[in-house]
Parts: sequence; structure tokens; C-alpha cells
Amino acid sequence: MNFDNIKRISKVLFLIILIISFVSCHNRNPRKIVSLTGWNSSERSAVGNYDSKIGYRGQEAPPGMVLIEGGSFTMGQIQDDVLFDWNTTPVKQQVRSFYMDETEVTNSEYLFYLDWMEKVFPPNNINYEHIYQSAVPDTLVWRDVLGFNELLTENYLRHPGYADYPVIGVSWVQATQYCKWRTNRVNEKILMDKGILKPLFELDSLEVEGKDHFDTETYIINPTALFDGDSTIYKKGIPTRHKKGDLKPKRGEFSGRHVKVSDGILSAKFRLPTEVEWEYAAKAVVEGREYNNIRGRKKYAWSGKYTRNKSKRYMGDQLANFKQGKGDYSGVPGWSNDGADITIEVKSYEPNAFGLYDMSGNVAEWVADVYRPIIDNDANDFNYFRGNIFTKKMIDAEGKVVIADNFTVSYDTLDNGQIVPKALPGSVKYTPVSKRDAYMRNNYDKAYNIDAKDGDLASTKFYAKEEDELETKPRMYNSPVKPREIGESGFIKQQYDTEKRTTLISDKARVYKGGSWKDREYWLDPSQRRYLPEYMATNYIGFRCVTDRIGPMTYKRRMPTTTKIRY
Repeated sequence: MNFDNIKRISKVLFLIILIISFVSCHNRNPRKIVSLTGWNSSERSAVGNYDSKIGYRGQEAPPGMVLIEGGSFTMGQIQDDVLFDWNTTPVKQQVRSFYMDETEVTNSEYLFYLDWMEKVFPPNNINYEHIYQSAVPDTLVWRDVLGFNELLTENYLRHPGYADYPVIGVSWVQATQYCKWRTNRVNEKILMDKGILKPLFELDSLEVEGKDHFDTETYIINPTALFDGDSTIYKKGIPTRHKKGDLKPKRGEFSGRHVKVSDGILSAKFRLPTEVEWEYAAKAVVEGREYNNIRGRKKYAWSGKYTRNKSKRYMGDQLANFKQGKGDYSGVPGWSNDGADITIEVKSYEPNAFGLYDMSGNVAEWVADVYRPIIDNDANDFNYFRGNIFTKKMIDAEGKVVIADNFTVSYDTLDNGQIVPKALPGSVKYTPVSKRDAYMRNNYDKAYNIDAKDGDLASTKFYAKEEDELETKPRMYNSPVKPREIGESGFIKQQYDTEKRTTLISDKARVYKGGSWKDREYWLDPSQRRYLPEYMATNYIGFRCVTDRIGPMTYKRRMPTTTKIRY
């Protein structure tokens, strides 16, 4: 064997050794998450149907929603406070990622909700007589003592010509109830598409009425509680291992297991956005990002200082639907204008950088927060929200979760006289956490936190006492208190507070954001804040829903660095 052959063979052997070492190093992935007990997934599932992320491909965007990647931004005013409210002082806030509706909830979508409510809780049944009516928007908000708007009063909600217009006349309370209903309908459709739940309204053997309907929380807690344990509403379920000797299930019979939260199949709860989330989504500061900095601040949901389009094709057209001046809601006919005298069909204007439509103009929108003039950045600068009432599931004497039934529907009367159910039949009942539940917790000490850090007690001469020691609870804001006196008919009397009051700020004052068709340009600024009692509705306030992003805050992953840190 000559020297050249030996050299050639040595090179080949060296390459083989190099490849083997590279592959072995590559297989030893230091970032791979391993079991801390050594048990693999199949061994764990034998213990309790445990299935760690098998088949889970990440959270999908819910229907009609877009991902809003979280981040840090400056919340608050960028223009003069001409009203001298001093309620938009700039503060720095961090927002978590979430999904948000592309548009406001439309009349057609809300009518589906009303049709479902009327079908499941028929108003002619004495047990449900107030449920359907509590969900119906106030169509009389169009009336004006010196205006002729009866056409809108009679047609805006139900006429197909307004089907894709944003729903209005909805109070904060009604918008919140819609979000809960939407959670159940989305999860019901998911289980139908996954082949776990049968289409309930298409089954001749079932009557979907009262407590007999799909509720997400009831299903998670006890699937047999739905339809009094009727298993025919389910298909095969999620496949599970069967032990030797088990009887073979009949064809089409439920033979697997039910969906759990750990499967990652069910959608998170839908809700109203918090004020911080809404403003962050409306400003879409990602549009002005340069590396790790934000260039300037935005006055509107779009980029620029003005409300008119700068492009050659649409130059002069308004970028939003708003009131342009006294007696001018749409501009001169036949000339560049906003195209609407009242609301307009959603998606009539270009979206902002997040892909959201009408975040400035068309209708203002409810957010979840209770109004206070100050955003307390010192108390919390992460996902700020005022309005927490911490609750827990109600447990009966047998230790079971209480589910509302058809015959003991509890109602509440709002300050405007509207009667609303406290819990829909078939849903899980909740109760505020007790002091015992909050004992020695370092993050909260009571259930009711709407007036947290208001200084109610600290501002009085009883500052050294506990609230439980006082006959009446002190209030920071001297807002009207509606007398609650029961009349002979059994209903609460309609009375006004006759005491001298100095403010309308209360624990029932909810924030709404954004300008509307009825507002001047000043209110198009996403940082502006207004409030209204949660039980009231107008012809210029609508709403849209959000749901939380679960897992990574974005679809894009930053590549991990392999560079070792040198000291």
C-alpha cells in the first residue's frame, strides 16, 4: 500500500469520525425538555390518561380575530387636555399578547345571539320570562326630542340593510353576557368539529331548552351534568387505552374520554378588552418601531397627523367615520367625505397596523375597566385592570359544584330598572372569596377590589379602623346612590337620589374608548377616556371581544444564541 492510498483512507476515516461526532452532539439537545421522573408519556397515561402536549400544535386564532403581540408602550395623552380632566397622564405599561376581533360585533352576529336566547329560554315560559329581554339592545336610543329617527328605532337592529353595521344600544352588562355566551358557542363548535359532540339542535331526541344546553365550565367540571347525563349527545370521544377483558363498545357509542383543559382543544374565555389592551391595540405602535425603539407617538389608529387620506387615488377622503363639524356628519354630497351620516358597515376603512378595523371612528367601544381618573402605574404596570371581584365556584353540602337549574333562577334589578339573571340555567354558580380564603395571601386580602387604593377609609377620621368595624362603608366619590325600596308589586320602586352629589364616578362607571360617528375629531385619539354607568346604552357605543393568548406571546421565535458568556 503506497503512501497516497494511506493518506486517502486517513482522510475518509477522519470525515466519518467527524460526521459521527457531529450527529451525536446534535442529538444531545440541551434545550429539549425531559421528564423529571423518567416516566415517558405512555407510562404516564396508564396512571391517569395523562397526555403531555401530544398532538398540540399551538393555539389557533379564534374565528374573526387577529393576534395582538404584546409589549411595552406609553399609555396616555399626546395632545392638549382641552377639557382639563387630567385623566390621561402618560404612563408606561406592559401588555400581554391577546387575540382581538377584527371589527366590532355586528347586528347580524348579535341577532344570532338573540335567536339562540329566545330558542333556549323562551319568554313565554314563566321560569325564563326575563332572560331573553335582558339581552335585547335598547333600540330607543335613536330617539331625540328634536329629531326624527323612528326609522332607525324600528329597523337598525333587524333590517338586512344594517346587518353588517356595528350593534349599538348595548350596555356594558349586556356586552359582558354576550362574551360569556360566545365562549360556549365557540367551544361547542370545536367539539362538534372534533367529532366529540353531536350537533345538539339537529337531534330529534333532544330538546335544547333551559339548563339543557352546552356550557363550557359545566362540561369541564362534570360532562355528565349536561342533559341530565344523556350520553347520546356525545360521539366516541377521545380514544383511550382499554384493558384486556373490557367489553367492546357498540358502534357509535361513547367509548373514550372527555376533553380536558390539558388537551389544549377548548378555547379560552372571551371577554371585553381591558382599557390598556384596547388602547395598545388601537395605537398599534409596532408601526413606528425601529429596532428596539418607537419613533414618536400616534394621535390616531393610523399613521399621520391628519384624518384625510394622502394617497393620490383617494386623496382627501376621510380615514374614519366621525362628525366633521356642526351639522356636518358626512360632508358635502358628491365630494370626498366619510361616506356615512350615522354608523357605517364594518371594514369600510383601512385597518391599522395590527389588522383591526374602526379603532378610530364609527362607534366608541366598551372596555372592561371601572373608571377612575388615575391609572395607578406605581401600583401595577403589568396588564393593568381595575374591576376585579375575586370569586370561587359555589359548593353544596355534598361537596359538588352548584349548577343553576331551571326552577330557581335568581334575578337582579339594575339601577335603571332592567331585570337581569344572576346566572343562566345550566351554568356554574360563583360566590365571592371569603376572608378565610384570602388569609395570609400576599397578593390580595379580599374579594371586592374595584375600589382598591381609592383611599376611601384613609381619607376619613376612621382611618385607623377596619372596614368591618364601621356601620357604613366610606366612599371616596360622592356619586348618586339609587334608593332600593320594594313596592307593592314586588318590584323595586323607580326613584332618584335626592341628595346633593358632586360626581358621577362610582364603582358602576365603566370606561368606553374611541371616537364615534357622533363625536368630533378630538375623540378619535385612542388615549381619550370617557365613562358611563354599566347599565346604560347609547346610539354611539358598541363593543368587540378579546381572548387571551396562551403559551408563547408571538408566532415568531427568536433563535437562541449558542455563544457562551465569558466572564
